[in-house]
Amino acid sequence: MASTIKLDVVTPERVVYSEDVDMVIARSLDGDLGILANHAPVIAALKIGILRIKKDNRFSHLAVSGGGFMEVSPEKITILADSAEKPGEIDLERAKAAKDRAEKRLSTPREDIDQTRAEAALRRAVTRLETIDRERS
Repeated sequence: MASTIKLDVVTPERVVYSEDVDMVIARSLDGDLGILANHAPVIAALKIGILRIKKDNRFSHLAVSGGGFMEVSPEKITILADSAEKPGEIDLERAKAAKDRAEKRLSTPREDIDQTRAEAALRRAVTRLETIDRERS
């Protein structure tokens, strides 16, 4: 019985991650899903969130933003996402500025502000910042 499973994280622009891993924890619309080798087949829609990847008894993290799907077979996990970033690829100052901008838009509701877009922008910025924090700890 295999103890690792192949993980591919792909966006329209590139392959972000492609390695054999011990476990993956992804945020789906129905909650967090933990996937190990030999998992039953699953297809799940993903939410904005942190993808946690366990390999060699260490966790690494990716920020997954926008829409996406995860397809699981017993020997492979494929994540198709609009956007996925490694912590080292995230611009900390830009993420902080995006968070501040979104919080400002949400604190002063106006008709010309799309509330749903502002909430999504805030979730993306917070996810990026949390991804950096988790990788540092």
